Formats: sequence, structure tokens, C-alpha cells
Amino acid sequence: MTELRLPRRLLTEPPGWAEYADVVVVGSGIAGLTTALEARKAGRVLLVTKTRLSAGSTAWAQGGIAAALGPEDSPEQHLRDTLLAGGGLCDEDAVRMLVTEGPSRVRELAALGTEFERADDGTIALTREGGHRRDRIAHAGGDATGREISRALIEALRAVQEDPGIEVIEHALVTDVLTDAAGRACGVTLHVIGEGRIDGVGAALGRAVVLATGGFGQVYASTTNPAVSTGDGLAVALRAGAQIVDVEFVQFHPTVLWLGRTAKGQQPLISEAVRGEGAHLRDVEGRRFMLDRHELAELAPRDVVAKGVVTAMAETGADHVWLDARHLGGEFLAERFPTIVARCRSFGIDPATDLVPVAPAQHYASGGVRTDQRGRTTVPGLYACGEVSWTGVHGANRLASNSLLEGLVWGHRIAIDLAESLVDVPGPEPVERDGESGLLDAEALPFIQSAMTAGAGVLRSAWSLGTLRARLDQLGRERSSTVPTPGAWEATNVHTVAATLERHATLREETRGGHWREDFPVRDDDRWRGHLVSTVDPDGVVETKFQPMRETQ
Repeated sequence: MTELRLPRRLLTEPPGWAEYADVVVVGSGIAGLTTALEARKAGRVLLVTKTRLSAGSTAWAQGGIAAALGPEDSPEQHLRDTLLAGGGLCDEDAVRMLVTEGPSRVRELAALGTEFERADDGTIALTREGGHRRDRIAHAGGDATGREISRALIEALRAVQEDPGIEVIEHALVTDVLTDAAGRACGVTLHVIGEGRIDGVGAALGRAVVLATGGFGQVYASTTNPAVSTGDGLAVALRAGAQIVDVEFVQFHPTVLWLGRTAKGQQPLISEAVRGEGAHLRDVEGRRFMLDRHELAELAPRDVVAKGVVTAMAETGADHVWLDARHLGGEFLAERFPTIVARCRSFGIDPATDLVPVAPAQHYASGGVRTDQRGRTTVPGLYACGEVSWTGVHGANRLASNSLLEGLVWGHRIAIDLAESLVDVPGPEPVERDGESGLLDAEALPFIQSAMTAGAGVLRSAWSLGTLRARLDQLGRERSSTVPTPGAWEATNVHTVAATLERHATLREETRGGHWREDFPVRDDDRWRGHLVSTVDPDGVVETKFQPMRETQ
């Protein structure tokens, strides 16, 4: 395999201003907001977000948050379902923490003001999604759970913003993690787009940095992720020397509204909860194809359903399959899924009377920046939380609605560690990082996205990945001293993530979870039950190693 070389820092203007705090949190989804609220116990907090507080991926989460809250459920059952979905690569200790602490954290979220749907007896109403063998999905606003959680957390944050212990900087794109002479993270460089009292390139300095930047959906041409999800957190962590784990395991949501071959960017999600309530999948000939593929049919884990959809499309030569919810009735659909129904109707489709065209699109990154059980990365002082992180919880395929729970649980865990560990940490004294700082032109972005969709989508092979590598290598050779702009920074970050993902996908010669190799169609525990881990050396060369499970438990 050819050498992969990446920039060690992004080309920017020198920082023209600086803000100081004890903890710098980057991102304003459930992970970032939870961490920021709780980390006030460790000192002053500076929360940095790319656009507005409410613009992260959390607000787009439709289905809900999973926790063993029902009388017939238990953390042990939630554990079993999570391990099964994870394809043999979950860290069982991490999953046990998630499912054990999860119920209390969800109840705390409700006490904070999140208005979950309630059952007749006043308890939190629960429903089911794919891969779960119990009703354990708490939801709000029918299909607007993420939006309601985001609202409650932002209101809680604003209620304490008068407290000098917390400050928010919006419209800020983080370009790199800053480190001191000992290699400890001590802040970030960022570009603020002319908002408020500061703008241009500056620095947010602190005794610890928490990355909660979400995923990298915009690496692909079609995704359910918002436009801000350009993999910035993963890219800055890699440049800072952090370990990146299992980025080949990309989850493609099986039921995204199909709007035609030319549709690009963020696409409307049709929540798995619709199938949880009884909707069926049919191929274009009307056949319920999932009945023969898994005992749970449409409620199988997402990787199984996505592969079933792609196979059905190939067998019929169609660009999509149908989601059939007509038998659920218009009144029920409008009450339970008001956002989805309204979105479909805006495109001339009524789920109460029409079959809904759906196809897979990129949805979630199961891999990310390696952390331990307290959210600490392999770079001292640098933490990661939420989709940008790899805690070991998701393994090769995330169980539905575990993502919000992970951000909630690890946000609390990070805050506890910060309160205990920052007492003796000195103030920030960043040093400039050596190494290449070239940029890709912003116009490279659509070329990367189309190449990734063709080469490392739901189906992959040595041939498709080799073609992808050639395209990415060519773009990499075009890095230059392009004028620094937000578009150039994002394109460079997307290329960094894409090149690392391609390397992992090429090396993993098996099919497991979200990773489906046409040329290696079976799971191979003898060779591949373990994790691929990448780091960047001081010269910008990516080193990728395989670590068997026994070395990572």
C-alpha cells in the first residue's frame, strides 16, 4: 500500500486574539452541551460551536434515546442487544457502563426539562427500533426527540450563562488543537465569522479540550447529517497525534427519502421508529424482502437492513425500495410522526396513502477518536465525546438510539474526570506545531464526496477502494498554499477523513457490521476480530496497525 501523508496543521493566519478558560468544549450537540453544563464544576468553561447552538446533529435525531426504563427490561438485556449489533467488536466494559448509567441519565434529562412522551400512568413512554428486543426507546414530539433534547439543554445552558463560569462562541470553525511543549492539549485555533465582539482567526486556550464535534457525513455525497458535519473533530485530533479507531465502520441508514439520482447533501431521514411501529419494506415489485433475511425482518440491525435494501435494489434494477406505512393510518402517522409526514408531503408524498421511496444514505460513524472510559484520548488533556469519539460502545455497527445515550453518559464521565484532574494542571502555553500546512481548494469537496460514495459506500471491494485511493492521492498531491478560507479548511478536513477511512476499508478484508466487502463476503474472526488504529507521525505519515481484541480490552 502506498504511503499516506497528511498535513500536520491547517494553514491559517496567526491568531489575532485569545480567550481563556479552564475547559474548552467544541460542539453543541448532546455531548458538548452535557459536558459544558457539567464541567462548570471543574472551572470556567468556553463552549465553541461551528454555527448556532441548535445546528448540530442532535437536533436532527428523530427516533429517540435508548435506555432500560421499562419494568420488563434490564441493563443486561440492553447490553446483549448492543453486543449483538456490534458484530463482536464492542468493548463489553464500556457497553456495561452505557446501559447501567443510562437510565439515571435519561431521568436526569427529563428532570432538566426534556418533555418526553408519557404513558397513561405518567411514566416515560417507550417504543422499539431495529435490533432491540424490548421497548426501550424514549421519544419526544412524536419524531422530534433530538430537537426537544437540544432545546432543553440549550435552555439550561442559557439559564446559567449569566454565571461567569461559562461562555459561548458561535459561528466558530475550529482549525487545529493546540499543544504545549510537553504535548498536552491546551486549546484550539478557530475562525469566527464576524459575529459579536471577536472575529477572524483566534485562539481558545484552556487546561483541557473536549471535542464533541459530531460525525463526518459530508464526506459522502448523500447523508442524513447536517452541512456542518465535515469531520473537523476527527481531522484535528489526527493532526494532534491522537489515535483514530475503526473509521471503516460507517453506518448507512436504510430508509432515507429517495429524491432522485441528482439529490446531494443532507437528505430527509425516515426514522427507524416508523418500522418500529409496524411499517414494512417492499421492493419495487411489492415483495417484503426482509422476511427471508432476518428473524426480526424490518427490525433487524441497521447494517442487515441496509444490505437487504441494496440487495433488493440490485435484484430488481431499481434505485430505491418502498416503505409501506399505509396500514398504520393517517391519524396515527400524523400524531406519532408529524415531522416525517410533513417532510414527505412537502415532496408530494403522503405516507398515509402512498408508498414512500427510500434508499440507504450515510448516517453515522461507529469509529472515531479513541477514548478511555473517562473520555480521555491518547493525547494528554484532549477528550472526545459523542459521534467524533470511539469509546468501544458501538463496535462494528451502532445499535439504534444508542448514540444520544453515549453522548449523555460520556459527557458526565468527562466532567467528573475534569473536576478530579485539572487541579494541578498548569495554565496553557501553546507551541507551534511543525510540519506541512498545505490546503485543498474548496472546489475539491464535491469530487471527494462523489469518489467516496462510489468507492466506500454500502458495498466495497478492492477494485472500488483502489479507484478511490487513486482519486484521493491525486487530490492530495494538489495541496498547496491555497488562500485560507472556511471552505478550504473543510475540504482539507474531509480529504483527511476520507483518506484515512479508505486505508482502513482496504485493509479490513472481511464483511462485518457496517463494513461490507463484496470480495470478502464473510466475517473472519480468526484474522479480523480486532481494531484498526491510525496515527500521524511528526512527518505527517499515517501509520495504521491492527490490534486484536485481547490487546484492547
